[in-house]
Amino acid sequence: MFKLFLRNEMEVGEIKAVGKHIYGNLYGCSENVLADPTFLRNVVIKAIEVARAKLVDVEVYSIEGYNAVIGIVLESHISIHAWPYLKYATVDVFTCGKTDPEAAFNYIIETLKPKKYIKNYVDRSNDL
Repeated sequence: MFKLFLRNEMEVGEIKAVGKHIYGNLYGCSENVLADPTFLRNVVIKAIEVARAKLVDVEVYSIEGYNAVIGIVLESHISIHAWPYLKYATVDVFTCGKTDPEAAFNYIIETLKPKKYIKNYVDRSNDL
C-alpha cells in the first residue's frame, strides 16, 4: 500500500497498487508484417481498445532491423518489439484497474499469427 497525495500534499487515502502483466515471445511471424511500423502501431492501438484501456500516447521507433511500438495508457502500457529478419517479436501488456490485458495479448497473437508463442502472466500486486 501507499498513500495517495494531491499536488498540495493533502492526503486523500490509502490505495492498493494492483496490476496484471501478460508478456510473451512470438516466433515465426511474417517478416513483412513485423517490418511495417505503421501496421504494428495500428495493432497496438486496437489492442488498447480491446483491453478497455485509455490511450495516452503511442510512440514508434525503427532502428536498423528493429521496430518498437509503445502504447502508453492511463493504466500503464502495451508494447510490441519486433525483429523482422528473425521473424520474432516480444509483446508486453501491463495494465491496472478494470482492464483486460489478456484480451489485448490474445488480439495481438491473433493479428500477428506467430507459428509459436510463449505467454507469461504475473500478478503485479502480490502480497497486498
